[in-house]
Amino acid sequence: MADKKSSFESNKEIPEQDSAALSLSGFRNSLDDIVQQFQGPNPYNQEHKFWESQPVGQFKDVGDSSLPEGPIEQPTPLSEVKQEPYNLPELYEWTLCDMDSDEVCNEVYLLLMNNYVEDDDNLFRFNYTKEFLRWGLRPPGFYQNWHIGVRVKASKKLVAFITGIPVKMSVRGEVVRMAEVNFLCVHKKLRSKRLAPVMIKEVTRRIHLENIWQAAYTAGVLLPTPVATCQYWHRTLNPKKLIDIGFSRLGDRMTMSRTIKLYRLPTSTATPGLRKMELQDVLSVTRLLQNYLSRFVVAPTFDEDEVEHWLLPQENVVESYVVESPETHRITDFFSFYALPSSILNNPSYSTLKAAYSFYNVSTRTPLIQLFQDALVIAKQKDYDVFNALDVMDNEPLMKDLKFGQGDGQLYYYLYNYRLREALKPSELGLVLL
Repeated sequence: MADKKSSFESNKEIPEQDSAALSLSGFRNSLDDIVQQFQGPNPYNQEHKFWESQPVGQFKDVGDSSLPEGPIEQPTPLSEVKQEPYNLPELYEWTLCDMDSDEVCNEVYLLLMNNYVEDDDNLFRFNYTKEFLRWGLRPPGFYQNWHIGVRVKASKKLVAFITGIPVKMSVRGEVVRMAEVNFLCVHKKLRSKRLAPVMIKEVTRRIHLENIWQAAYTAGVLLPTPVATCQYWHRTLNPKKLIDIGFSRLGDRMTMSRTIKLYRLPTSTATPGLRKMELQDVLSVTRLLQNYLSRFVVAPTFDEDEVEHWLLPQENVVESYVVESPETHRITDFFSFYALPSSILNNPSYSTLKAAYSFYNVSTRTPLIQLFQDALVIAKQKDYDVFNALDVMDNEPLMKDLKFGQGDGQLYYYLYNYRLREALKPSELGLVLL
């Protein structure tokens, strides 16, 4: 199965507008291989002028064991942080995007719906719902000042957007306050205005004003320098629709009826005691998640308020299910996935691709493969067309047995102002960004 959307998936977090961005479809997965391409003659003649000026790992430093792990630059006194916003081109102005406002939330929704990440063939574009955006941008302790827009001065039209949210990230057991930077989007007609670098600098400035000096972000393009290279896998739930819209294609010597049969799922879940997560489960789920994520080199640390926010089910936003032992009534396992539909472009029969994305899953008594299978069954029951998962944490060994197909693009994880000497394997990473 060749999924056209896989390279599209891996572009979703921060679609870099800098000319530095280099699509990675022709490179191999190994960071060492990638770096060799850049340290030797570069046939693409690509430069990374913006990122080479930032405190991020540089290609030239890969493999240099003399460089210390940890912050690349030390914090400066807050009084020395630039107090005024960076200058925009004359016709534009900064604006705060209050996601509590229906009007502003709708403006952000429309900007992303019409201008955010598309696949290379212009078949799909992410369609984050307003409910999803409010969930993703307003976790406990969020800073409204980090929800940044750019408007045209004359018309007040919203033409660009970037966000940050606070997170406590464990890196080799040390908890570091960070920001997760996301949703960088510039209107298609303004891509030549070089707005993206100044937007990145502005969100960084505002993050620094809260005495936070590190950040995490992802991109589907190669920038200096990934801390991990991950792969999307796709599990077909509605094969006829996926083939009709060009997301997948029929395999060699496969008919539609055989394909439908291949991806058929059980009609009910298999795990005794499986039920939807409730408010009363937050403490148990928090303990399970904290214990599980402590195994990984880089992973967030969630408290009860954050688990309630991120995992308590919201219709068409996030689904979470727990396994309650029939004997002891203890919560022993859970799984979760979030809903991220995509607009289907220029198709007379379909307008929306309904996609589920694996989020956080913890297995202590129930085999993880069984939890994943039950998640697929529930997603199918809820009319999702495809179930996507990254090969982070313990996911990858299950993919083939569950009939996931490997995508053809990568998703790169980056840390801002924090160096790791060696790139992580996906299985060493416990982080999922929306």
